[in-house]
Amino acid sequence: ATAELIFLVCVCVHVCVYVGFNCGINPCFLLWPGFMFVLGEHLRLCPQDYTCCSSQMEETLAQQSERDFLKAVSDNSQFLLTTFTQRHRRFDEFFKELIDLSEKSMNQMFTKTYGLLFTQNAHVFQELFLELRRYYSGGSVSLAEVLSDFWSRLVERVFSLVNPQYQFSEDYLECVSKHAEQLQPFGDVPRKLRVQVSRAFIAARALSQGLATGRDIVNKATKVSGSYSCVRGLMRQWYCPLCRGMPSVRPCRSLCLNVMKGCLANQADLDTEWNNFIDALYQVSEKLEGPFNMELAADSISVKVSEAIMHMQENSVSISSKVFQGCGNPRPAPARSKRSPKESGGNRRPFRTYTPEEKPTTAAGTNLDRLVTELKERLRPMRGFWVSLPHTICNDEKMAADVTNEDRCWNGQTRGRYLPDVTGDGLVSQINNPEVEVDIARPDVRTRQLIMELRVVTNKLRHAMSGQDMDFMDSEEGSGSGGGDHGERYNHDWPGYGPYSPPYTKPSNNPASNPAKPPRGRDRNGSKWNRNNGQGRVRSAAGLLPFSPFSLLPLPFVVTAATMWR
Repeated sequence: ATAELIFLVCVCVHVCVYVGFNCGINPCFLLWPGFMFVLGEHLRLCPQDYTCCSSQMEETLAQQSERDFLKAVSDNSQFLLTTFTQRHRRFDEFFKELIDLSEKSMNQMFTKTYGLLFTQNAHVFQELFLELRRYYSGGSVSLAEVLSDFWSRLVERVFSLVNPQYQFSEDYLECVSKHAEQLQPFGDVPRKLRVQVSRAFIAARALSQGLATGRDIVNKATKVSGSYSCVRGLMRQWYCPLCRGMPSVRPCRSLCLNVMKGCLANQADLDTEWNNFIDALYQVSEKLEGPFNMELAADSISVKVSEAIMHMQENSVSISSKVFQGCGNPRPAPARSKRSPKESGGNRRPFRTYTPEEKPTTAAGTNLDRLVTELKERLRPMRGFWVSLPHTICNDEKMAADVTNEDRCWNGQTRGRYLPDVTGDGLVSQINNPEVEVDIARPDVRTRQLIMELRVVTNKLRHAMSGQDMDFMDSEEGSGSGGGDHGERYNHDWPGYGPYSPPYTKPSNNPASNPAKPPRGRDRNGSKWNRNNGQGRVRSAAGLLPFSPFSLLPLPFVVTAATMWR
């Protein structure tokens, strides 16, 4: 009897010292007087057999078991949170710097060629890049309308340039820009640029928003709060062995799985939409790496604009003739004194496009291919995360016994094999969970909200894969900001990307595919050609932006245009 008493005292001291060191509890404060095992009639969570845990000790251990559980969830989901947070920051910085570099390269090119004359009219291009930034940052901006408005502003200025012998009223230039779509003064360049820029910006914004949404959902989903039944299951598997004098015995793995599946039943219900979300992120990243390449799109803006201006100048005679027929003959400009070659800009170099060596350097010290490759490597293991989380936690040797130790693990009552079957995944499957009572008739409201958030962002990503912006599909007659061009492809815009390259289709003549531009400070109503050639305020061609590749223009035009460069 004396030997048995000594053994019981030693076990109780062992248990309490273990709890003290591992749980931060003062063991002397929690021990029963005399360090004795007593019947556990006072216990509410652990089996009411002989125990050396008091009611207060059981309550403290229950709180500790919940903290251990929350920490396990947080630790095992940390790679999700870190990936979404870091990838979002890197892509966001990268995309913003691409836009900055695109604007900077255009300013440098045009300023070097035209100097002050460009800077005086640079607001047209500044507004374009301002709207592109607004769109990328989540603003309610239609890319099709932004680009349409940009070309309208540009055609007025270039039209005045190629006809320096005339002066034009605002109404006259309004007539020109209103019918630019019919005249096609810039050729097919505006449509090509719209397709290229829209696809890339839509995909870039969708990916950035998707990564931010993933980060937020992980943050919300891991903020679990254990129910009473969950905490009871956690306590029974992790700390009830201590109260029975078996601190080194780990819970059986099947017991651990049943407890975790009960506690994480709502998170498991995220699995289907979560996997769809991860797949959509992966596919959009592939599009950005291939046919919707943001680097190529940002780099092409200045090149495409220069091509458009050159096209208009090369065809200035026919374009002007059509305009004069439709809008009327303009007033001749007043005679001007001859300027010196230096004043007239004759010493300036013709406008030209980039050579490959002069293209802007990669933004943010990296490139898109590397960013996408790193992201895809991190997305692959995220599929099925919420369903596999109980297994991940229970595979930790600190949390549960190895499957090879099924006969010597804690089964919830004593040391031995755990007999009940492991339940399925999700809320409905917990109806037969022997360890955690779950009310399957009351789905968690927060989980339902997270599922809806996942569906919304997944739909945006899927539409982005076709070059469509879901936010503008209704306002643009179902075409989205992609302008209905999601089947188009241009070999000189995109390199070959195998299966990721969309097939080329013949451009549509449907006006619905070319949304009308919005008014910008003056009335754009009316559809007939205005033949009033001298009404309204007069706009002198001297203040307009002179883009002039001299090598492409006939000599009389160069001489005439030189008089306005001062």
